[in-house]
Amino acid sequence: MAQTLYYNGTILTMEDRCPRVEAVLTEDGRILETGTWEKIKERAGDKTRRLDLQGRVMLPGFIDSHSHFTACASHTMEADLSGARSFEDILTCIRQYIADKKIPEGKWVTASGYDHNRLKEHSHPRRKVLDQASPQNPLILKHQSGHMGVFNTMALNLLGVTGQTQAPQGGVIEMEGGLPTGYMEENAFLGFQGRVPMPSAEDFLTAYGRAQELYASYGITTVQEGLMAGRLVPLYQMLLKSGLLKLDLISYMDIRDSDAARNTFESHIKNYKGHMKIGGYKMFLDGSPQGRTAWMRTPYLPETPDVREKGQGDTCPETYETKENYRGYNTLEDSQVKENVLKAELEDMQLLAHCNGDMAAEQYMDQLETVYRELGSGHSRKPGFYRGDIRPVMIHAQLLGLDQLERVKKLGVIPSFFLAHVYHWGDIHVRNFGLERAGRISPAASALKEGICFTLHQDSPVIMPDMMETLWCAVNRRTREGKVLGPEERIPVWDALKAVTVNGAYQYFEENEKGTVTPGKKADFVVLEQNPLETGTDEIRNIRVLATIKEDRLLWKA
Repeated sequence: MAQTLYYNGTILTMEDRCPRVEAVLTEDGRILETGTWEKIKERAGDKTRRLDLQGRVMLPGFIDSHSHFTACASHTMEADLSGARSFEDILTCIRQYIADKKIPEGKWVTASGYDHNRLKEHSHPRRKVLDQASPQNPLILKHQSGHMGVFNTMALNLLGVTGQTQAPQGGVIEMEGGLPTGYMEENAFLGFQGRVPMPSAEDFLTAYGRAQELYASYGITTVQEGLMAGRLVPLYQMLLKSGLLKLDLISYMDIRDSDAARNTFESHIKNYKGHMKIGGYKMFLDGSPQGRTAWMRTPYLPETPDVREKGQGDTCPETYETKENYRGYNTLEDSQVKENVLKAELEDMQLLAHCNGDMAAEQYMDQLETVYRELGSGHSRKPGFYRGDIRPVMIHAQLLGLDQLERVKKLGVIPSFFLAHVYHWGDIHVRNFGLERAGRISPAASALKEGICFTLHQDSPVIMPDMMETLWCAVNRRTREGKVLGPEERIPVWDALKAVTVNGAYQYFEENEKGTVTPGKKADFVVLEQNPLETGTDEIRNIRVLATIKEDRLLWKA
């Protein structure tokens, strides 16, 4: 039996009753005992491996409560537009990518990571612009949010999109002069994106390796596949067969397209095999606040005159988004949401619902309440049923209203806040919603006061899975322009750490396996250069991850 003794450092257990210990003894990938150095060294055997922390800080491995593992892998095979600040930058980047990769004519090109809010034109480029970059290649341009994007003319032709193509419910296909501009939103964009050919299996396997290393470099030991659609099933079969997966990965099936995943990975349902398990289902109820597609109870602010002026011309046709009283829109009707909630409850499967706007949150809770009422009464009662038994998760919950928190708690909903939005898009939210509403984005302190269990995530590849940056955001709530957005919603460092360890484990029904440095749990650890509890709050995001350990195995080292 292989034992390891961790000592000579600050070890944060993340347990309220005993937050620090001097040493940890592990055996065969699990924590055997914790306590004082004198006590633990006596328990260690002669052949125990001793790991000197050299004064560094060790705590439970970080738990990613929401991201898209395959999309992160895919992102490494796409033209990166995150640095683009104009249409010309986008064109230059795509042309260079095609040249560097020697992409032949006729082959699909994917570029991702642009944000129209950061472009000089303050608009999305349309097909006529993109045609200048790749006239001989079909091209898809993916917005950083993942909720919208643009196709060039060749791509539209191959996909059969014409002036007569109708947008699906909960989606937009923008038209101008009776022809598609190439710009699409939500269900329309996601639907046509799903028809774009994927890279080869061999390329994807290599990309999965890069994605896994990326997560590990940020101290993450448990990751999420936030939307496993049917087309991803062969990729995951390949990944599991390869033995490449070392981090624990929890997959959530697209509730609209789950048959293939459920049948293929039946033995993985709520059970790790090869480091992967199926955790439940995922559905989308709205879109993106920075993309102005999140579904709100009250209208967005009108775009400012200077923004409208920048977006004029054939690059930005007028859409219903520019109309007065625009509140975003829903992607599912109430009956569909109810059907999905009922399916998850009857199958005893966890349900993740993407809700950015407060109206989407309201719809989710309305239908949870309706289903709970039906299942909790009379002959239809589900055996052993109680509210929140599937631990329903509200993904993002960014504009969740303070008046909705009491209901969140009552229904047993776990909000998973994308709190780093405060830094990355906080200034844009002020323009879209005004200072008061923007200041309440990701109301973590209010949730904490209500006694609500919440988690924090990065929605990678939307942003890097940088846990230290997220902790910094939760504690400081500072925007890119240096404003403090909603100072009353800042939370203590300890509670921010719990949101990415203890609470993450609870969200995944793994509180007996992970989240704290406790005997019997997995030996999943992250080693930091400094103690975030003792570092100045402004410096938290600069703390380096030195090592990531999964079940006593060193997976990443700085």
